[in-house]
Amino acid sequence: MSVDQYYEVEHFARENGVSPSQVSRLIKKNGNDRMTLTQAVRALRDRK
Repeated sequence: MSVDQYYEVEHFARENGVSPSQVSRLIKKNGNDRMTLTQAVRALRDRK
């Protein structure tokens, strides 16, 4: 997934219940592997 491809970021955000800006930050921090990003989203939601 590329942070430059907004439609991918938006779709992933919708699928995972987070905002596109959160996904962009997670990509910058964790890279673009979907499995890694999914785990990062879960960790983010668990902290709330």
